[in-house]
Amino acid sequence: MPKLWDETIDAHRRVVRDAVLDATAALVAERGLTAATMSQIATASGIGRATLYKYFPDIESIVTAWHERQIAAHLRQLTEASEAASPSARLETVLRTYATNARRHHDGSDLAALMHRGDHVIRAQAHLLDLVTTLVREAAQRGEVRDDVPPAELAAYCLHALTAASTMASQAAINRLITVTVAGLRPTPSGRPG
Repeated sequence: MPKLWDETIDAHRRVVRDAVLDATAALVAERGLTAATMSQIATASGIGRATLYKYFPDIESIVTAWHERQIAAHLRQLTEASEAASPSARLETVLRTYATNARRHHDGSDLAALMHRGDHVIRAQAHLLDLVTTLVREAAQRGEVRDDVPPAELAAYCLHALTAASTMASQAAINRLITVTVAGLRPTPSGRPG
């Protein structure tokens, strides 16, 4: 098969897959996970049921694929946020983005609880911890972040503290949480935390 043809088929498959994921997310948001059917998803996606079953065996696999796509998008956004000027600025930007996303995407539903289990979430959490640990290490090497605690522990501190953002009522509350979290990273002028 010519290369151009392969790209066309792959592009078509991505479009169909994205349409299925988007339609499912909309149906689940509107009706709930237990009320959505494969037939409704096929119709909302603009494809036949037989085609849908070629892509996904059931609704749970579609919702899992949608969640994996959301997590991948969040990780890309956090990685892009880590491209600021200084290490401490990159760290604060990533933490701010993480906290804001945590609030925006937490709904407390059974669906959210179901989706936050699984290997794809474990891999994403490990990637996020590695990213924040690297940023903490770089900032500590420049004296911008305390160095009396290992970078991995400080990264875990930040991420755990900022999970509280999912319950905050406003962006102002998230900003205060970020300020407190980042303040816990700063060394005192003597090089030791205050």
